[in-house]
Amino acid sequence: MVVEKGGSSPPKPGGERSPPQQEPPGRLKKSEQQQQLLSDGFTVKAMMKNAVVEIEKLDYHRYLPLFFDGLCELTFPYEFFARQGIHDMLEHGGNKIPPVIPQLIIPIKNALSLRKRQVMCITLKVLQHLVMSADMVGEALVPYYRQILPVLNIFKNSNVNTGDGIDYSQQKRQNLGDLIQETLELFERRGGENAYINIKYMIPTYESCLIN
Repeated sequence: MVVEKGGSSPPKPGGERSPPQQEPPGRLKKSEQQQQLLSDGFTVKAMMKNAVVEIEKLDYHRYLPLFFDGLCELTFPYEFFARQGIHDMLEHGGNKIPPVIPQLIIPIKNALSLRKRQVMCITLKVLQHLVMSADMVGEALVPYYRQILPVLNIFKNSNVNTGDGIDYSQQKRQNLGDLIQETLELFERRGGENAYINIKYMIPTYESCLIN
């Protein structure tokens, strides 16, 4: 007589073994998951791998004017950091941007006053983004037209004359005269009822884009 040991069970047939548990497709093991680190800007933590900087929590009164100061830079990577910082902060700033406008005027004026085509083109593109970044920004800029527009009046008709050739600067949006015209039209559209008369006062050759 064969006595079976307690608690033992007969082995399962080969075909009835339970398959090993597998992770769902596309799901990484916990040890392999990349954890995103929320971080404030310009901190040691922000430089860590997988860090996500919360741009909207930055002190706009402190950092946005600093980036605008960098508009005068032409040396890589400083000019790149300045432009990228400006566009990132304008993209996420919302209602934090209008109160900072007075602090941005001198950096804008300084950049335009250099009268360097590359710096002016970059600054005009930044001005366009600034005007579109939040409500009331266009109107907030109107009192400062006297500081911003005089240089634009000088270069308003500064289009490259290439004769029968192709003006490649237009394809890259580097045509200074065209960028000035685009910026003035945007100022008029977003600057409220007093925008046109103030633009016209500083740039007599400007014609309204809103007149049918």
